Amino acid sequence: MCLCAIKDSATSTRDVLEQHFSDLKGTLKKLLDERLTSLLQEVDVIEQESIKPLDECQKLIEHGVSTADDLLREGESAVDGDVGQQNEKLCNFTKKALHIQLDSLPEVPSLVDVPCLSAQLDDCLLTILKNQIFRHGTVASRPPVQLEEFVEKPGGILVRWCKVDEDFSAQDYRLQFRKSPGSPFEDVYVGSEPEFLVLHMDPHVDYQFRVCARGDGRQEWSPWSVAQTGRTTLVPHEWTAGLEGYSLSSRRNIALRNDSQSCGVLYSKAPTYFCGQTLTFRIETVGQPDRRDSLGVCAEQRNGDESLQRDQAVCVSTNGAVFVNGKEMTNQLPAVTSGSTVTFDMEVVQFGPCSNEGGNFKLRVTISSNNREVVFDWVLDQCCGSLYFGCSFSYPGWKVLVF
Repeated sequence: MCLCAIKDSATSTRDVLEQHFSDLKGTLKKLLDERLTSLLQEVDVIEQESIKPLDECQKLIEHGVSTADDLLREGESAVDGDVGQQNEKLCNFTKKALHIQLDSLPEVPSLVDVPCLSAQLDDCLLTILKNQIFRHGTVASRPPVQLEEFVEKPGGILVRWCKVDEDFSAQDYRLQFRKSPGSPFEDVYVGSEPEFLVLHMDPHVDYQFRVCARGDGRQEWSPWSVAQTGRTTLVPHEWTAGLEGYSLSSRRNIALRNDSQSCGVLYSKAPTYFCGQTLTFRIETVGQPDRRDSLGVCAEQRNGDESLQRDQAVCVSTNGAVFVNGKEMTNQLPAVTSGSTVTFDMEVVQFGPCSNEGGNFKLRVTISSNNREVVFDWVLDQCCGSLYFGCSFSYPGWKVLVF
């Protein structure tokens, strides 16, 4: 297993290096060709602009020489002609000669004013490129962070990772996952925390995860950790659909108290909370608080109640008051605000006979919120293998996510 992992990672690293440097060579060649084309175009422009006035000067001189040559032949013809025609020809020659400025030539620029093109090339570029290329890229025998633990959550997985290189100072982490080996990895978290709860996951389905890190003051990411497989067997928590007064998200894990005047308890679709798990409510948005508001767990659904502040239920109000079987406890938690999380943890502490016909059943409950917690024992009339969760809000605007 380990031998295959080493060989696979070595093969993958070779492929990455070869592809990267092949792309780099292609890009460098393209950039050099573009620069060469640009410089050659500059040469062409300067050449044309410099030659144009000289060409015009040459044309004027050639025209003047041609005109003088024609006049010379006309003068020779006038001298060699008959005596009767000489006077007329000489008169015409004289008039034409007076109108032609044979002593006028265009100004020819001096040699020092004529452009002399040359290429200015800095040889230090090769030295700079050489130094940068020799420092470009590294090969690491192992990544500085590795996946450490997968914790099953209803409809999700809590992924934890840790540093394996103590000399590496991590600024940010980047977690990716994919559903099948052939599909590409997707970013699911970028941040400074060493754990993240990945939600909206199908139960009994394998997901692959990998993580990398970015050091303090660095832009590039470290090599990826070894990809590991995680799964959850716990079905996601869902609110009951169809209750007037609450609007649900498509996955039914987010409930929004709407403007309806109807007021009551919104329960879970099924008793999906089991002892030993952590049930979490996260407040996405807040509305006007009311002391009758409640977030909590109950042994059974009961229609007609306005709040979970009743028998066979434990809950916390939005003002932080804690209720057990309808009675308010002395200890309180901080009032919930936007972004607050309220968690419920329970473990069984059983005494007396326990059967389906009745008996005493005790659960040790821990409710935590805003770095405070309350611990108490909750006595039920009968054994409960699983529990419902619920919420109630008197005023609109409250939105709560459960997981």
